[in-house]
Amino acid sequence: MNVLFVCTGNTCRSPMAEAIFNNEWTGKGEAKSVGMFASVGEHAAMNTINVLKENGIHLSHQSKQLTEKDLEWAYLILTMTTSHKNMLLNNYPGSADKIYTLKEYINGPGRDLDVMDPYGGDINVYRSTFMELKKLINRIFENE
Repeated sequence: MNVLFVCTGNTCRSPMAEAIFNNEWTGKGEAKSVGMFASVGEHAAMNTINVLKENGIHLSHQSKQLTEKDLEWAYLILTMTTSHKNMLLNNYPGSADKIYTLKEYINGPGRDLDVMDPYGGDINVYRSTFMELKKLINRIFENE
């Protein structure tokens, strides 16, 4: 299963989610990540890299902006926020059947559908985001 994780700048949440997925689900699928407003070629945030390293996960990453090819490649498109999801639905209605927020896909519709953006936070904020993403990503294949 090809999973595309989408956030804003593709330096914190989505590359972290990509790395967690590819570490946890080797052989069951592949994840990539993109940003809605990414500056192409940026490294992941240092705290993203450090938190992944603390958890035994290596990340070699350069930010990438969303393209239609990414949408075609993906079996499932998981956004970090409702606003990311709504932008995708507005711009790519043909992909609507595979676009969800990560929390919506795992927990079903509800009020708390956004993964907090750790950008600019200290290492503990990134650790919290890591734990939230890991718990959600570990449940992805429950819905298959």
